[in-house]
Amino acid sequence: MESLINSDTDLLLFLNGFNAPLWDHFFWISTSIIIWLPLYAVLLYSIIKAHGIRAIWTLLAIALVVVLCDQISSGFFKPFFERPRPSREPALEGLLHLVNEYRGGKFGFVSSHATNSFGLAMFSTLLFKDKGFTFFIFSWALLNSYSRIYLGVHYPGDILAGGLLGILLGWLVYWLYDRFINRMVTVIAKPHQQYDTRTIVFTGILSIVIILLSAKTLI
Repeated sequence: MESLINSDTDLLLFLNGFNAPLWDHFFWISTSIIIWLPLYAVLLYSIIKAHGIRAIWTLLAIALVVVLCDQISSGFFKPFFERPRPSREPALEGLLHLVNEYRGGKFGFVSSHATNSFGLAMFSTLLFKDKGFTFFIFSWALLNSYSRIYLGVHYPGDILAGGLLGILLGWLVYWLYDRFINRMVTVIAKPHQQYDTRTIVFTGILSIVIILLSAKTLI
C-alpha cells in the first residue's frame, strides 16, 4: 500500500509539474460548474425535445445519477477514508503548483468532480448511443477531472477511483431506468436518432474554445 501511495504522489508531482500561466487560467475556469451550464442546458433540451413531457423520467434519472455520485463520493468516501488532499499535505508543501492558493476541502478520496463527470458521461452515452457524442463526453469528463490534478487538489488515484465509481453509478442508474421504462412504464420512445447530439457536442467544443480564449486574455 505504501508503494502504491508513493507512486500516486510521484505521478501527481509529474503531472502537476507541467504548468504555465495560460493553463493556470484555463483549468481554473474549466473546473467551475458555471462555465458548463450551456452544455448542460443543451443536453437537457435535446432530451425534452425528443420526448416532450414524457422526458420527466429521463431527467429524474439524470438527477439521480448526480445525487448518487455527489453524495456517495463526498458523503461516504471522503469522511470514511479521510485521505488529505495533496494541497493540504504538509510533506508536499512547496512542491505543488497551486492556482490562486486554492486548496479545496480537507479530504480528497474520491474526487467528486471525477465521479460526477464520469457518471453523467456514462449515463448519457448509454442513453444517446452515438459514437461521436461518446468520444466527446468522455473526453470532457477526462478534461474536467484532470483539472483537479493540475490545480493540485487531487491525486491521480482520487481521479481514477472517482471515475470508476461514476461509471459504475451511471451504468447502474441507466440499467434501472431502462428496465423500468421498458417493462413497467413503456411510455418513452427509444429511437436515439431523435437526440440532437451534434448540437450538444458543438456547444461543448464552443465552451472549451471560449475558456481557452478567456484564459489567453487573462495572461
